[in-house]
Amino acid sequence: MLDGVSLDQLRTFIAAVDEGSFSAAGRKLNRVQSAVSGWVGGLDEQIGVVLFDRSGRFPKLTPEGVLLLADARNIVAGVDALKARARLMTSGVEAELSVVIDVFFPTAVISVVAKAFAKQFPLTRLRVFVEGLGAAYQPVLDGRCSLGILPPLPQAFPSLVSERLGELPLVAVASVGHPLARLGHRIPRRELAKHIQLVLTDRSDLTAGRDFGVASTLTWRLADLSTKHAFLKDCVGWGGMPLHMVEKDIAAGTLVVLDVDDMPLTGWILTMSVYHQPSKPPGPAGTWFVDHLKSVWQQE
Repeated sequence: MLDGVSLDQLRTFIAAVDEGSFSAAGRKLNRVQSAVSGWVGGLDEQIGVVLFDRSGRFPKLTPEGVLLLADARNIVAGVDALKARARLMTSGVEAELSVVIDVFFPTAVISVVAKAFAKQFPLTRLRVFVEGLGAAYQPVLDGRCSLGILPPLPQAFPSLVSERLGELPLVAVASVGHPLARLGHRIPRRELAKHIQLVLTDRSDLTAGRDFGVASTLTWRLADLSTKHAFLKDCVGWGGMPLHMVEKDIAAGTLVVLDVDDMPLTGWILTMSVYHQPSKPPGPAGTWFVDHLKSVWQQE
């Protein structure tokens, strides 16, 4: 019966294929040749399929054996992964790390850290979410994410603890063809109110009805930063952007930093921190992720 198939039988089957003969498989598994042959024969009987053609000097996989070999490898690999992940859990390393990243944070930094994380913790699943404003805080508050890489909001979240990571500049920009960019002098704030400002909208209820950095009464609400970036370059309104996302556009002259009263040309400085619940501090994988993130970002 198929339910009686054992891992030993599958491992012996795979070894016989990889080593090229039953005797070589026996040496690898520290078993006599007859035992290897018996294990494979028993597997044939249980699954009702002949795996090897034994008519020649060396056993040769049958067409059915070729197909079932991949299944056998997948089963053994899955069990090995299960055992390794169980050992990981007992060692204190997280089986899964869920992180929510603010939309302003440099994606390139996250990519470098994620690539290194995969090598450092190959059995720990990494889940990354990208959100903005209150929607970035919500997964940490409700426990869906263990870590949040987030900027501060005017609203306090006393149920979370934080650690500073670094600073990120934001600049007010518009297309070179936008009326604000063509003024050619320091722009009074009242002038901003005459033009559409592109503003990120909060996809949560945490900051519903509250605006941050809004200087115009004419606002268009966008749910993601890439769309806002595209609108800005296409001369649809003006707005604030993280400097790292628009540096190339500014250098190329397609976007212009607006020289506005009370807005420094160098940009507002946004402090990014890692947030988590006090009762759920990061484990070894989470701690490594944060430390490596800080290190890579400082080198940028």
